[in-house]
Amino acid sequence: MHYLSTRGGVTGIGFADAVTMGLATDGGLLVPAELPRIDAATLRTWSQLSFQELALEVFTPFVGDEIPREDLRALIDRSYAGFSHPEVTPVVEGGGARILELFHGPTAAFKDVALQFLGNLFEYLLARDGGELNIVGATSGDTGSAAIYGVRGKARIRVFILHPKGRVSPIQARQMTTVLDDNVHNIAVEGTFDDAQRIVKTLFGDLPFKRSHHLGAVNSINWARILAQMVYYFYAWGRVSGGDPERAVSFSVPTGNFGDVFAGYLARRMGLPVRRLVIATNRNDILTRFVDSGVYAAESQVHRTLSPAMDIQLASNFERYLYFLHDGDCARVRMLLEGLRDGGRLEVDAEHHARVRADFDARAASDAETLEQIRASYEHDGYILCPHTAVGVHAARGMDDAICLATAHPAKFNEAVEQAIGQGAPLPPPLQGLMEREQRCVELPATVEAVKSEIERTLAASGASA
Repeated sequence: MHYLSTRGGVTGIGFADAVTMGLATDGGLLVPAELPRIDAATLRTWSQLSFQELALEVFTPFVGDEIPREDLRALIDRSYAGFSHPEVTPVVEGGGARILELFHGPTAAFKDVALQFLGNLFEYLLARDGGELNIVGATSGDTGSAAIYGVRGKARIRVFILHPKGRVSPIQARQMTTVLDDNVHNIAVEGTFDDAQRIVKTLFGDLPFKRSHHLGAVNSINWARILAQMVYYFYAWGRVSGGDPERAVSFSVPTGNFGDVFAGYLARRMGLPVRRLVIATNRNDILTRFVDSGVYAAESQVHRTLSPAMDIQLASNFERYLYFLHDGDCARVRMLLEGLRDGGRLEVDAEHHARVRADFDARAASDAETLEQIRASYEHDGYILCPHTAVGVHAARGMDDAICLATAHPAKFNEAVEQAIGQGAPLPPPLQGLMEREQRCVELPATVEAVKSEIERTLAASGASA
């Protein structure tokens, strides 16, 4: 399958190049030239597969013949062998809701589902094709640690992760800064996640720097992450529907960067029976306001909340949705993005706003509502939600057919959990002992120049080729 840029500047590249490029050369995001259509008979078959078997079937049409099927199978099996639950992403009843648990990977967050695969995929492609890769990413919490655990110790790969200093949970920070492998480099920037993300996008937009330093992306802009996240939508539907193509379900998705819910959107476009797809946001509700009004406009500041991984104003994957919303009209996408860049807002016309309303529901939850939901779910049957998951469960109230995505283990956010129920969640094995381990992290101002200099200094010191 070929991949295109949302802005029209590059066409016809293959899967491997799409994965390693991250961003297109014109600054756009890479999307598949077409989406496979999954018929009813295939859905019935897929509903009986294990998570690993299903991943192989979902990935295959997007990978094409670039990776032999048995090699792809081995990559998938290796990527999910370390998950603590045999189903990888089980669906459970908890707190009076149907929960899709996505936190059974090595960092106890949903990002592991994609980034364990992506790390192994990078290693495979580099070993096959030669060369090196310097991964640069920004995180609002969980992406950083998942990326680090996905590539730590791997040959030919170095990773530089930016996080907003003091704006991730203590456990999230320690999951990153206590990884001392030589190929892992943490940078705490003195700003917000949006500042960190802006720096990363600018570095990728600097094509001479990107090429000479072999930059690669692990943020949700990387197409392979979206692909991996699509799998658990099909998997959850199969576990709930019994494989009946006539039975549609709804999904409530806590999201800040729009990647997780966008994966669900693509799964539905491929034929997954989805009745409603709910965008669940916190006080930073730019996506909810867009669904309600058709206007996408950032507020004057990012609000700090109890669900910090969603404290985002500008969602990276929103550009991909604009591309599909406008039926691949790259010129229209560019015009809308230029308006956002120059005027701080974009607005879709009435016809396309109606399509947005058909594609998504959207609901926002305050911190008070988040705490109340954690409390109510715990009182129901002792099930503990992380604050991000609580936002999703709150958004799904009144929806009997909803599957709520649990994006992180509650113990990663025990300060919020303790506020809600008076006690923290028990630490799972991956989180035990983190606060006593040695750390390594560099603190920098939130400027492109400072981060670029740090990357150059580090690579020069390591003897990396440029």
